[in-house]
Order: sequence, then structure tokens, then C-alpha cells
Amino acid sequence: MKSAARLYAVQALFQMETSGQTVEAVTREFETHRFGATYEEGEFAEGDVDHFRAVVGGAVNWQAKIDQMTDRALVAAWPIDRIDPVLRALFRAAGAEIVDTATPPKVAITEYVDVAKAFFPDGKEPKFVNAVLDHMAREAKPEAF
Repeated sequence: MKSAARLYAVQALFQMETSGQTVEAVTREFETHRFGATYEEGEFAEGDVDHFRAVVGGAVNWQAKIDQMTDRALVAAWPIDRIDPVLRALFRAAGAEIVDTATPPKVAITEYVDVAKAFFPDGKEPKFVNAVLDHMAREAKPEAF
């Protein structure tokens, strides 16, 4: 259920950025229309609502710090505002979990690499995500390594 919450958090953060919706509106929409919902296209997984809220809220509250950590993990030619918006949402969600929850950083990295694989099944992005998140986690919680 936490894995589904992570995927939903990345989607919610992406939606907030692209639509300009508030965190309250997006979380309400996801909790009402995504978590465990069934539609013609298929069934959405049930997710851990508390974890979803913690990740999305943490990403919003800690966005400046997370974006700075992400920038330091990227090469200078690729600041966070130049990367794919899905990856930006993923880095913010993962950064929030690394910075603001008790989830061990190595678990967070593994989980968000899996999220990257869901969005980019044939690309190089999962390896890129792994490298960036490893750098961010070592900066945020060096004692975990």
C-alpha cells in the first residue's frame, strides 16, 4: 500500500505543477477518485492514505530544500527546472520521504527507482533516478550509509 501511495504522490505532485492546483485540491481528488477506485479502464490500487499525505505534504513543505539537494546531485548544465516534470515530481516525492519520514533512505531509493520504471519502462531514467537519489540521501542522512 505504501508503494501505491508513492506512485500516487508522484502523480499528484506532477498534477499540482502542471495544473496549478493546490495541495488540498489534489490530495482530495486522489483520495476520492484514485485510491481503490474502479473505472472502465481498470482498477486503481488501494494506497496508504497517511503515507501519501506525508509524502505530498513533505514535498510541498520542504520543496526548496529538496530542489537544492536535487540541483547538487545533477550536473550544473541540468538544473532541476530543466528536467522532465515527471522526474522533478519523483525527486520531490522521494526527497520528502528521505528528509521528512522514518523510511530508511535505501528503501526510499529502491521504491522510487521502481516508480521510475513504471513511468519509463524502456528508458535510462531509472538508473539516473538511482544515482540522483543516492546522492540526495547521502547528503540528507549520511549516517544511513
